[in-house]
Amino acid sequence: MAERVCPGQTQQLSHFVSTSPWPTAPLEQVLRKTSDALVGGQDAVLIVDDTALPKQGKHSVGVKRQHCGVLGKQANCQVLVSLTLAQQEVPVPIALRPYLPKDWAQDKARRAQAKVPESISFGTKGDIALAQIDIALANNVRFGTVLADAGYGSSAEFRAGLTQRGLRWAVGVQPTQKVYPADVELSVLAHPGAGRPAKYPRPSTPSVPLVQMIDMLARRHCGAVRGAAAPKACSVRTLWPCGCALLTAPWYRMGSIFLARLHGWCAKRAPAASANITSPTTRPTRRAGL
Repeated sequence: MAERVCPGQTQQLSHFVSTSPWPTAPLEQVLRKTSDALVGGQDAVLIVDDTALPKQGKHSVGVKRQHCGVLGKQANCQVLVSLTLAQQEVPVPIALRPYLPKDWAQDKARRAQAKVPESISFGTKGDIALAQIDIALANNVRFGTVLADAGYGSSAEFRAGLTQRGLRWAVGVQPTQKVYPADVELSVLAHPGAGRPAKYPRPSTPSVPLVQMIDMLARRHCGAVRGAAAPKACSVRTLWPCGCALLTAPWYRMGSIFLARLHGWCAKRAPAASANITSPTTRPTRRAGL
């Protein structure tokens, strides 16, 4: 970069990038507008992801032993939450924010040594992603759907945040996610007269892992013979109470399941006989959705 921008001034460029205080917001705004002009539109997707930077030391901002996607294991690394605007085969990164673990956020000495601004506090990766999505929306970045893997899709708060913003989304969830049928009924137990009252209503149907629910749906939709395995080529499209669609295919056994909230798709393409599902990520309320 130095040879291209300022030949022979490597030290000055390094000082400017790493030490000199300068506002990044104007540059990032230009980046978002340029990216939108290149690939923005209703056919574009906004991809939420994170990337890890393996580190050996312990003084870099946010570094700790955590999941490192680059290495595929727990390792000492920094994690950056990213937004990428893409259309067809052209991706353009538009946001990159460091994830500050809670122990880092609460350690004043470490923060001071690494010069972490006081304005930066702990936030989950989903919170960071939603904040960057808000900035992209405020800058009129155009996209039709938000995509994310199970690292984000497994968070009910993240999915709810996307829905509250009126966005279409398609995210991964873990097969171990516990779910209820949408017709689950909740009953409030009468106070026994002694001891503590029940804290939560009791569901009429126990929760089951999502992958188990999908197997049952696959047998129903594909007409599998009782006691036999469902056809491997079978796909299941299920309408969720919240307006989401559960899309599964043979690859759902590979580790995550595809959950989507696509306006109009559910009403037009979801089979009438689809079973509805409710997630107990938070305690269910009557007819609550995922």
